[in-house]
Amino acid sequence: MKFMLLVYTDTALVDALPEGEMEGMLRTCFDHVDELERDGCLIESRMLEGPRAAKSVRLRNDRVTATDGPFSEAKEVLGGFNLIEARDMDEAVRIAAAFPWTRTGCIEVRPVQDLPDVRRRVRAGGAGAS
Repeated sequence: MKFMLLVYTDTALVDALPEGEMEGMLRTCFDHVDELERDGCLIESRMLEGPRAAKSVRLRNDRVTATDGPFSEAKEVLGGFNLIEARDMDEAVRIAAAFPWTRTGCIEVRPVQDLPDVRRRVRAGGAGAS
């Protein structure tokens, strides 16, 4: 099964880290990613730019708006993701728990739906439809 590990970070907790701690956390993260890659579990891993570089796009009343940054009152912001292959949710949670970002935010573990199956279910055309 595929799982998306969404990495959320509390910037106040990150800012409170002792000097050099963030670099150590990044090294730990890269070591874990390398191990997952060697084990054939990692499909994709990316780090996102900060919320200030983001745009939020909405369509309301046939009008598209693009505003700066996400509008969220949450303390934690999406900082990156890892797409993994795991036997089940328990294994995916174990993989997520080994990332250092659980100390400065959280990692949401979410099963990924198979789009060709969804296409067939809703009878949508295009690639993967039958």
